[in-house]
Amino acid sequence: MLESIDYKDIKEIPSIVYVIQEIPGTKAGTPKINIMSASKYGKFKFLLPEFSQIIFSPGPLIFKLRNLLKDYRPKDYLLLTGDPAIIGVACSIAADLTNGKYNLLKWDKQERQYYPITINLHEKGEIDE
Repeated sequence: MLESIDYKDIKEIPSIVYVIQEIPGTKAGTPKINIMSASKYGKFKFLLPEFSQIIFSPGPLIFKLRNLLKDYRPKDYLLLTGDPAIIGVACSIAADLTNGKYNLLKWDKQERQYYPITINLHEKGEIDE
């Protein structure tokens, strides 16, 4: 006999903040920036070491990122750290997995905090000029 599931008892899985690359200085024990305030958006998952780069053959790194982001959900966040080329690939993979809609965290230097931004590549709204 099947037991019924009381959905009130099922806890929602918290969001994940995918940190694209470890912060420079992490290996030496002296990270250059403090990202702890981003933890209010979810549990950190670090994807790549701080010295990762795309050089001549991006295939292996793309394969690795695709595997690391395979569980990315629309409610998760990308924390854009590291090599700009790798950031671009990570955003492309997240968009591919979520039909063009993903979240990122943007640092505001003046307010000294992270703000969530939702990206929807298929937005049909009007463009303000």
